[in-house]
Amino acid sequence: MSLWRTPISFIKEDDLPLNRAYHWEVERANKVYLTQPMGDGQVRDYTWSHAMDEARRIAQFLIEQNYPAGSCIAILSKNCAHWIMADLAIWMAGHVSVPVYPTLTAESVNQILTHCEAKAVFVGKLDDWEKMESGVPDSVLKIGTPMSPPHDFESWDNITKNSQPLPGNPTRNASDLATLIYTSGTTGMPKGVMHPFSAFAWCAERVHERFTLTPEDRILSYLPLAHVAERWLVEADSFYAGFRVYFAESLETFVSDLQRARPTMFISVPRLWVKFQQGISAKLPPKKLNLLLKIPIINNLIRKKILTGLGLDQARFAGGGAAPMPKSTLNFFRALGLDLMEGYGMTENFGCSHSNIPGQARVGYVGQPYPGIEHKIDPETGEILMKSPALMTGYYKEPEKTAEVMTDDGFFRTGDVGEIDSEDRLKITGRAKEQFKTSKGKYVAPAPIENLLAAHPKIEALCVAGSGLPQPVALVMLTEDAMTHIAEAEFATELKQTLQAHLASVNATLNEHEKIKTLVVVKDQWNVENGFLTPTLKIKRNAIEAEYGSFLEQWYE
Repeated sequence: MSLWRTPISFIKEDDLPLNRAYHWEVERANKVYLTQPMGDGQVRDYTWSHAMDEARRIAQFLIEQNYPAGSCIAILSKNCAHWIMADLAIWMAGHVSVPVYPTLTAESVNQILTHCEAKAVFVGKLDDWEKMESGVPDSVLKIGTPMSPPHDFESWDNITKNSQPLPGNPTRNASDLATLIYTSGTTGMPKGVMHPFSAFAWCAERVHERFTLTPEDRILSYLPLAHVAERWLVEADSFYAGFRVYFAESLETFVSDLQRARPTMFISVPRLWVKFQQGISAKLPPKKLNLLLKIPIINNLIRKKILTGLGLDQARFAGGGAAPMPKSTLNFFRALGLDLMEGYGMTENFGCSHSNIPGQARVGYVGQPYPGIEHKIDPETGEILMKSPALMTGYYKEPEKTAEVMTDDGFFRTGDVGEIDSEDRLKITGRAKEQFKTSKGKYVAPAPIENLLAAHPKIEALCVAGSGLPQPVALVMLTEDAMTHIAEAEFATELKQTLQAHLASVNATLNEHEKIKTLVVVKDQWNVENGFLTPTLKIKRNAIEAEYGSFLEQWYE
């Protein structure tokens, strides 16, 4: 099946990622491109010239392995400078990069490496290599980077020491396959989404048109580079604009990493923005903050102090995506002078679909489509349909599954339900497959309700469920601070009262069949490691319902 795409001739050859990297290798040779924390307070800077030299040496090594052109080479690592250098090397050598999430099980690693027939894998910065190593087939060459766990296989440092840099500027065609991005799906075998080099170029140019990227911008890379959003907004955009990329060292050092970078652009998932909001409110209660923000002169000092403390005082734009952003969180940061904007995209369209435009944002909407993108709503199902020049060329080895997500007139079925306003702004109202039916025969879309409930300062994550029940219920994970004090009688009583009041206020805005019967506070912490969250911190609804589903009827009663 041929997917609808803009003709490749529309893509400027100079804008392709490798060609942009060659440009900055000369134009900004001595400017720092990548800043990597090495632990113990040490930080290593890589200039464009240094980074490209190492990538060229690794590329030469890969060429000497005599793999067939277009072979798949995997990258199994947390975000680091060598992740991007490895990607460049893979492309220079004429191959296809395959990112692998650094939190997967050995079984999932094996599924992906076997499915794509990987020839080699770069093993980088990891927390649980021992649990993943058995998933790498014996036939796959392992290459360790300077930040990888202890190993006895090929070493990046030895390769760069013993290899000459690849000469010249080998190019790749716009239509050449650049990467396979395996979806972070919650069930079954993830699908390998195929994207050519044209997707990197086209999407980077769209961001530049809407937000103006410059070589003087800075960004912090901390969301998984194996995920399409980071691949687009950090990697592809840095190739396009030549700006500096900082990397986070760990969760524990995140605030200091953010303060080091002082990013001019900062993108995050709603959960982190909510945590920022909760942290500020714990030190400065909302009532007091609102009062101070009404006082001339003092208000600007307060805003600057708070944003400086977060490391966001230099941010000229900030955004959120992957899940709905609570309205209270959007308004909270806008009151602080940070125009927090939502965006929308998915792996299949390289993450580039919609975003709000500064000065035109509407709360609850993910904005207008980027220029060149068409969108519409299926009149029968309410599903969002879209066309894009960056739409995938298909699912790897899965033509039947590719055909399933395409309409007869060439639109991609997003699986999301939504509506479009008179200004062409899109609102996501839920996932088509997430809707469930109550015993009264009424359908409930959980995402909008979760978005309202998430505004409570002691709620960190939640899941609305209730298939077959008279009314839905909400499973709630409290913040770490709340769980620390939950055993204290006075705290528990006050928390229960505020949760009940919050539930009543939310229910007052819902249709009768959507009203939440009860909130159930769970004892477990939901995280990526125990399988309750995706690598981008979205809840895995099926995993949560499988864990607690047998108790729902009892809790309902």
